[in-house]
Amino acid sequence: MNNAILNKNVQSFIVNYTDPTSNLAFAGSPFLEITVQELIQQIESRRKIETKLPTWYTQNSVYFAPKLNLEQTSSELTAIYKASLVNGDSLADITGGFGVDSYYFSKKIKSVDCFEINKELSQISKHNFDILENRNIQCFNTNGLDEVLKRSYDVIYADPSRRHDKKGKVYLLEDCEPNIPKNMVQLLQRSKILMLKTSPMLDLTAGMNSLSGVFQIHIVAVNNEVKELIWILSKDAPLLPDIYTINIKNCSSEKFNFKWNATTETSFHKPLRYLYEPNAAILKSGAFNILSKEFEVYKLHKHSHLYTSNTLQEFPGRRFVITNLISYTKSDIKRNIGFKKANITTRNFPESVASLRKRWKINDGGDNYLFFTTIANEQKVVIVCSKVT
Repeated sequence: MNNAILNKNVQSFIVNYTDPTSNLAFAGSPFLEITVQELIQQIESRRKIETKLPTWYTQNSVYFAPKLNLEQTSSELTAIYKASLVNGDSLADITGGFGVDSYYFSKKIKSVDCFEINKELSQISKHNFDILENRNIQCFNTNGLDEVLKRSYDVIYADPSRRHDKKGKVYLLEDCEPNIPKNMVQLLQRSKILMLKTSPMLDLTAGMNSLSGVFQIHIVAVNNEVKELIWILSKDAPLLPDIYTINIKNCSSEKFNFKWNATTETSFHKPLRYLYEPNAAILKSGAFNILSKEFEVYKLHKHSHLYTSNTLQEFPGRRFVITNLISYTKSDIKRNIGFKKANITTRNFPESVASLRKRWKINDGGDNYLFFTTIANEQKVVIVCSKVT
């Protein structure tokens, strides 16, 4: 960490530099104590987190971590959600990183210990906590896993690194660092609650097989993109965990909860007046049959994961009015689709969106929505819709 970067004139340069950083690379650094590489890193990192970490972006004198570390950190939206799940007097973040999660945990927990094995990253986090006027986080430049096994906390939190020295980018918990499954029993002995953040790519069943004591799984999406999976474990967990899905949108959130492995019969029907598409968090959860009963809608096909009804229902996802149902044949499509622009989605369909756009010469955009899918009688169809606002 180069403290010269915190100079008032340097900070002004970083904030006000708007040209491509390639220009700066050729021109060189205007500051003797700072290399051009350090300047470029600060400028590019700050630009990268403008929407992801607005509190850090707008705060004066923040020191920015390298872009790779910022890619791996939680967004403020997901960090705030995680903080809403904890309470108590003490929390250990054993993979502190840039410190976003620790910062929001500290708003709910009296004392937070932020462990980060990377010396510079630990220094950066400590500096930023001071700038953000946080008073209840202590930073430690050491191996967090080793340290928490010597102490006890109300909550232990970990976001294991998914980059392996030999395997590259990994998703299985056993391949991440630290290896939580290997140390799980000891961690549960040292905490009332163990919370893990994992890749959204991790299969839920694979996670359940790797972990014990899971009593909640939170599938967190932002604007219909799954960002992370949150696993909450304890020594006294029930046999089956609860699954919480949340899709955080600009002005609201869609939530739906259910019990792991809950089963129910679903009902099928051809497309009626309205069409429903579950949000990304629900699609990740696999709660396809449960939706029919909970929201009084019919499923179009066992594998299509689209729903329909005659009356408009509340639903955790997008809702559409069906304006036409077209058989997937050349003659029917040419006769019924006269527009050249539409939003296309495929569900349980043998062709990709790119292939369909090329084949039927349909550009992206507009107010029309086309769902290429398979319905209950195995018929391939195109459902033409307009969005319900």
